[in-house]
Amino acid sequence: MAPKRTKNKAPSADPQGMFAGMVVFLIENSVQSRRLQIWKQKLEQMGAKIETHLSKKVSHVFAMSSDALFHHVDKDQLARFKGHVLLYQWLEDSLAAGEKVSEHLYILKVDPEGEDVPDKNPKLEAANRNSSIHGEQSHCKRIKSSPEEIKHTNEESKGDIETNTASGLSNNEPNSPSSVTSGPEIPSTLDKDVGTPTSSLPYSPPDLNKDITEIFGKLINIYRALGDDRRSFSYYKAIAVVEKLPFKIESADQVKNLPGIGKSLQDHIQEIVTTGKLSKLEHFETDEKVRTISLFGEVWGIGPATALKFYEKGHRALDDLKSDNSLTNVQKLGLKYFDDIKTRIPRNEVQEMESLLQKVAEDIVSGVVVVCGGSYRRGKASCGDLDIIITHPDGKSHKGFLQKYVKRLKEMKLLREDLIFSTHSEEGTDQGVDTYFGLCTYPGRELRHRIDFKVYPRDIYAFGLIAWTGNDVLNRRLRLLAESKGYRLDDTGLFPATHGSGSKRGARGTTSLKLETEKEVFDFLGFPWLETYERNL
Repeated sequence: MAPKRTKNKAPSADPQGMFAGMVVFLIENSVQSRRLQIWKQKLEQMGAKIETHLSKKVSHVFAMSSDALFHHVDKDQLARFKGHVLLYQWLEDSLAAGEKVSEHLYILKVDPEGEDVPDKNPKLEAANRNSSIHGEQSHCKRIKSSPEEIKHTNEESKGDIETNTASGLSNNEPNSPSSVTSGPEIPSTLDKDVGTPTSSLPYSPPDLNKDITEIFGKLINIYRALGDDRRSFSYYKAIAVVEKLPFKIESADQVKNLPGIGKSLQDHIQEIVTTGKLSKLEHFETDEKVRTISLFGEVWGIGPATALKFYEKGHRALDDLKSDNSLTNVQKLGLKYFDDIKTRIPRNEVQEMESLLQKVAEDIVSGVVVVCGGSYRRGKASCGDLDIIITHPDGKSHKGFLQKYVKRLKEMKLLREDLIFSTHSEEGTDQGVDTYFGLCTYPGRELRHRIDFKVYPRDIYAFGLIAWTGNDVLNRRLRLLAESKGYRLDDTGLFPATHGSGSKRGARGTTSLKLETEKEVFDFLGFPWLETYERNL
């Protein structure tokens, strides 16, 4: 007689787990039921106790937003509560990191009376007068984040600025109104505000642990190709921490208290310093499927899904792809110049190309501002590509500029092949941002490099500068901070947002706040100002 089948039991609770000592009350409003079930299970498995109501035992309350919180908790209860009220994102990020992250940036700070707290910032007041969401006047949010708290915790927070997709098209309706109805007063110190090339100091971390950072770098590329952005990002963050250490790591104990280095990464580091290699990477490099998909994913224009399709067709090498008639023109270019695109560009060459690009731009339209962003603006010694951010102080001469600029640069044989070209400034669509992605050559050479141009109206240029300077860690943190305050941040502005229903995010307003410089954006969000060379987080 066959033995009876038994159900798989959930792992038993660990009284010494990550959340040991926490007694939590979960606000279920606006949370997807499946997600809530997973969070409950993880909390209990890792030592937390869950209460069904807000009692004196509760140490932590989790909610999706202040509106969801006040749907279940009245102002008197909240005034008496002595524990912590956090966004669910804290739980999600702690689980991803494998350890409890700092709570400060996830706190839902609300007025004890449960009333809206007026913001004395005059820019916010002006924005509230001018902006609307689905025809309704925006209102001050209950969520308040203290700048002092953020100053002490910017290393632990997460979030990213959402830039336009690679197609150059935004998710907005094509005929959405311009983000600001009237042009701002032009500061006389525009060049200083946007950051000229001379303002970027070289970024030269000690990088005494290349044995670790090089392996982590390979894992970043593998996970990106596999479409696992979360794991890829965790290694990205770890590299920024490890390369700045002023000592050679000899034991994982030396890094166990550093931000972004959870238990799993500590184990990886210990294995690398002990053996000089990492078994996980070796497994990936010997697994044919992973190795092949990772290789195909490095071709510009081929994403994880397409790489998998090519693998399933039987392709195993780049040469196999050349005969595939389903390749788009962009993918063909990415394949043809695969080795060129992967070659990094020395900083001095980027500086020379930026100067040349500035001169050509000035010949077309006097006063145009051209800045090379990305890792170059952050002071790195070399760059993977060139990110060029452009505007004009008068708020109108940027319109139609990109077409003339690209034409002139092609005549000079600096621009060679087009990948993406979309223009919106003259029509007023897509916030008026023009985009060009292509391949360029350094004067006197045929080696191709990737180059991107983004032309922004002056009134949203600061947001474009922040997004295209990076790095990814900073962009994610700023986005999370904006959302905690009831806003949506991307490369075209900072917009008031409605509260979402269920698991959906709130809708974005149509009008951005008027913030003219990067520092004004940082100050408004309450994030400590970082010079460009300090943004390699």
